[in-house]
Amino acid sequence: MKATYQKYILNFKRPSGTSRGVLTQKETWFIFLESEGKKGIGECGILRTLSIDDRPDYEEKLQWVCQNSHLGVEALLDNLIEFPSIQFGVEMAFLSLQSQNPFELFPSEFTSGNKDMEINGLVWMGEESFMKAQIEEKLAQGFRCIKLKIGAIDFEKELGLLHFIRQHFDEKTIEIRVDANGAFSSDEALDRLNQLSGYKLHSIEQPIAKNNTDRMAELCKITPLPIALDEELIGVFLKEEKRQLLLKIKPQYIILKPSLVGGFRGTKEWIDIAESLQIDWWITSALESNIGLNAIAQWTFLQNNSLPQGLGTGGLYTNNFDGPLVVEKGKLFYDSQLKWNTNALNF
Repeated sequence: MKATYQKYILNFKRPSGTSRGVLTQKETWFIFLESEGKKGIGECGILRTLSIDDRPDYEEKLQWVCQNSHLGVEALLDNLIEFPSIQFGVEMAFLSLQSQNPFELFPSEFTSGNKDMEINGLVWMGEESFMKAQIEEKLAQGFRCIKLKIGAIDFEKELGLLHFIRQHFDEKTIEIRVDANGAFSSDEALDRLNQLSGYKLHSIEQPIAKNNTDRMAELCKITPLPIALDEELIGVFLKEEKRQLLLKIKPQYIILKPSLVGGFRGTKEWIDIAESLQIDWWITSALESNIGLNAIAQWTFLQNNSLPQGLGTGGLYTNNFDGPLVVEKGKLFYDSQLKWNTNALNF
């Protein structure tokens, strides 16, 4: 088996704001496998400053994977526990290699085009007018669930945006999720949750920064608004540690990004633990290219989760790869008539 890797820089169509700053580019890496005339591709979707494997030896680890691809997928995954984004890329590359079509990893009614998946429409942080324009666009596009990034502009303005939506649409018509990315201080969090709850929100992601588990557990106990853990799950590798974290905090939801929590294997472990504790969950992509998003979407469909998933990031970039994923009326479709264009990767 021949294994190689390549770095690829994705360019945002417009600067995209998060509580950790404004993004103009997104670095990603691809693993290529070749065996007996077949090819496989996997995406290692690292998010600098957020991924636990944002380390100086990242590329060195990719080299190690390519030198040891003969070990097979399970042995590689066991050796990559501290590199969840590479675990995802490795899993995906081996599945791609074994598939009849290197981009159809999980054949289903989704990939046959017979069924779709509901997704949330993501509204990025920015000036009030920019956020309002995005909200209006998402509503016009037929999204039933909207997710707003909050915590970057004045909180009163953010409440004003929520008021703007609720003036026109009640909670039965439009579901609103907000994501604070840990932006609230421990002291102000409860007051802000109380104010936000007046807008009949579905949930809030990560109101305070990760690793404040005592305070997060308190908030989850008394919150007027369901809390979803996101960043809190990053860097928790062992099954028992995952279980203890969820037992302690008892969140209403967890949000799972395969690139950040150890690919499909790591994600499934979180799902099994959460369901055993009656905690709901949904899957979110992490700014991967359409290649990684495609794999996540196919796998997510098979998990039979009826909540809107967070899978709509494919249109953010000027130099993404054309593929069969289409967003229409707030739903993700797979149009097999649309062909892949991965010429930029020579794949």
